[in-house]
Amino acid sequence: MTDQSPRFVSRLTRNTLALILAGGRGSRLKHLTKWRSKPAVPFGGKFRIVDFPLSNCINSGIRQVGVLTQYKAHSLLLHIQRGWGFLRGEFGEFVELLPAQQRIESSWYEGTADAVYQNLDILRSHNPDYVLVLAGDHIYKMDYGTMIAEHVESGADMTVGCLTVDLESAKEFGVMTVDSDDWVVDFHEKPANPKPVPGKENEALASMGIYVFNRKFLFEQLIKDADTPNSSHDFGKDLIPKVIERYRVMAYRFRDATSGKQAYWRDVGTIDAFWTANLELIGVTPPLNLYDHSWPIWTYQEQLPPAK
Repeated sequence: MTDQSPRFVSRLTRNTLALILAGGRGSRLKHLTKWRSKPAVPFGGKFRIVDFPLSNCINSGIRQVGVLTQYKAHSLLLHIQRGWGFLRGEFGEFVELLPAQQRIESSWYEGTADAVYQNLDILRSHNPDYVLVLAGDHIYKMDYGTMIAEHVESGADMTVGCLTVDLESAKEFGVMTVDSDDWVVDFHEKPANPKPVPGKENEALASMGIYVFNRKFLFEQLIKDADTPNSSHDFGKDLIPKVIERYRVMAYRFRDATSGKQAYWRDVGTIDAFWTANLELIGVTPPLNLYDHSWPIWTYQEQLPPAK
């Protein structure tokens, strides 16, 4: 996202419900997640990781957002309650907290797809045209409106945000294969031997954990998955591989709107990746511009007296 890129605020984004999956344990971050969930980990001196997908939603014109929480959620709940309550409920705008609460079964959220499935009654009450599912633990700036528009224009049932990563790193992501028109023809979650991109033997096409669904299609697939014996109820492991066999799943390549090159995106799920992403911010021209007034990253800061 750059200063010159246009915002795609439209009827599509206004009729989209975003769901941020923010229940991640983040065990690879070790002591950083000893008392908090991964999306609640501080980043860049003043932000929490979850501020990035939340800010992307607001800046994209998506004003109906649900945050699904589970693991050690107290600090995350406080942060969102204090810093993200500025939307106008009388206009149908909200950031709604959806903690695991055994709404359907006696179990807690058992996977990413199950987390959404257990809130189907809430989704039905909001009745969006489209549902945007987001991982709550990545650092990036993205106009979701452009992705939603391409999803609608293509006639896809589902669209998956993706980018290229090196082959070794691809083992930690969902890896897909696409045809010449970017329709997904194969998908494997965290494969031991990722398939490289044709013509680029050291790169693979990886899922960003960002999905756009047509509302009715999502509901149908979640119910099918919930009724499937031995399913782990995960979007990457279970739902997507089955969906691509019968339905139209589009890959949306995350690119900078100005240069056309792959845009900034970081998975900060390990100590090394977290450290590196923070150090990148102190460069003269950092790859992530946090001073971009056209695409601000919002957060909550405590009001404290000056240092002495």
